[in-house]
Amino acid sequence: MNDEAISDHSLLQRFRRGQDGGATLLFLRYAKRVRALASAQVSPGLASRLAPDDIVQSVFCSFFRRVAQGQYDVPRGEEIWKLLLVIALHKICDAGNYHRAARRDFRQTQGGEAYERAIQSIRGQDEAAMAVLRMVIDEVLDGLPASHRPIIELRIEGHEVAEISGRLRRSKRTVERVLQEFRRKLDSQIREAH
Repeated sequence: MNDEAISDHSLLQRFRRGQDGGATLLFLRYAKRVRALASAQVSPGLASRLAPDDIVQSVFCSFFRRVAQGQYDVPRGEEIWKLLLVIALHKICDAGNYHRAARRDFRQTQGGEAYERAIQSIRGQDEAAMAVLRMVIDEVLDGLPASHRPIIELRIEGHEVAEISGRLRRSKRTVERVLQEFRRKLDSQIREAH
C-alpha cells in the first residue's frame, strides 16, 4: 500500500502499537506544513531567537507524547492537520510571550553595528584574560615536577580523574593529590596577581 493512501488514523494506531513507521510517516506528512506555518507566523524579531525547526520539533514532541498518553485521537477519514495547526499556533504564541518577557524581551536588545562592536570588545577582553590565565598556568606548571605535567594537561583537556589514572598508570589518589596541589598553587598565583 502507498504511504500516502494510509490514513492518519491508521498511522496513529501503528504508533500506539509500537510498530515501525507510524510516527515517521506522520512527521514526514506534516512537518513541511508546520514549518511553513511557523515561518509565516513568527515575527522577524522573534525569528532571531526561534527557528521554525524549533517549533516543528516542539509540536511533534508534544503531539507524540500526548498520543502515547491516549489524549489525542483522529477519527477515521479525518486528518490531524487541524490539531497540529492549533498546537503550532499555541507554541508560537507561548514562545513569543516567553521572549517578550522582561529582560528576555528581544525588542529591547540592540542590534546592528553597536551590538557587533560590543561583542568584539568582549571577545578581545576574553582573549586577553585567557592569555594571562595561560601564562599563569605555565608558570605554575614550571614550578612542579615534570611527572605532574601530563596529569594536569589531561585534566585541563577535560579528562576525568579515573581516565587520567588509567592512561598514565598512576593511582587515583596520586592523580587527585597532584591536581589538588596544582589548584592550590594556581589559586595562590592568581591571588598574588590581583
